[in-house]
Amino acid sequence: MKETLSSAETLAAAEQAALTKTKLGTRKTLVLAALAGAYIAIGGTLSLLVGYGFAQAAAGNPGLQKLLSGAMFPLGLILVVLAGAELFTGNNAVLIPGALGRRYPWKAVARNWALVYLGNFAGALLFAYFFVYLTGVAASEPWNEAIRNIALAKVSMPWHVVLLKGIGANWLVCLAVWLGMCSRGAAGKILGLWFPVMCFVAIGYEHSIANMFFIPLGMMQGAEVGWGEFIGRNLIPATLGNVAGGAVFVGGLYWYVYGTGKAKE
Repeated sequence: MKETLSSAETLAAAEQAALTKTKLGTRKTLVLAALAGAYIAIGGTLSLLVGYGFAQAAAGNPGLQKLLSGAMFPLGLILVVLAGAELFTGNNAVLIPGALGRRYPWKAVARNWALVYLGNFAGALLFAYFFVYLTGVAASEPWNEAIRNIALAKVSMPWHVVLLKGIGANWLVCLAVWLGMCSRGAAGKILGLWFPVMCFVAIGYEHSIANMFFIPLGMMQGAEVGWGEFIGRNLIPATLGNVAGGAVFVGGLYWYVYGTGKAKE
């Protein structure tokens, strides 16, 4: 048996996985979504602690913090894929081919995205509050200042910049999911998931589910950011960008090329 699937086989695997997702009950979907939100928060915590834990070294090496944070964050998506959970951003791509191929209605996509988004939000918030804020994991310096600055920076960008960064983030995240599906072995899946996610974090793109952890945690730690700012200036444009990045650039285009809607040669 070959170790990797072809592009067409990966698309078929995505359609089959999506069909299973659309048939999952509401309670199970919400539980798996909450787990995914927590897993992304775990990756975010590791990324924060390691990435900002070498302040003196990073002061003279501007790329070091980006590299370290990027190298740690993929743990979240690795847990989502290998342990099994429902992540909104990954589903932005995975559910598109089957819907375009009319294997299930678009309302099934909307239902899954809505439930998973809410579950992701709950999981990320609960982990941030109970396992980071209450435990004081990021209460000391330099992490306390770092998370407050992260929250402020994320709500200070122009709306269109967050939107574009959201597209870039989920283009890479969904490519990571795609690479994870095309490999049959655990090691191949981990490598496929790691590189694109590391890339989006190091570049500084905006991932809506990660921001459900980073910005509220910064607010808990004292950042002067309100819920209206968080949602209006970051979460909404990041989410819209994520949907476009995953649904168009990965799910849609790969269905167009390798699915029933493939381009004429």
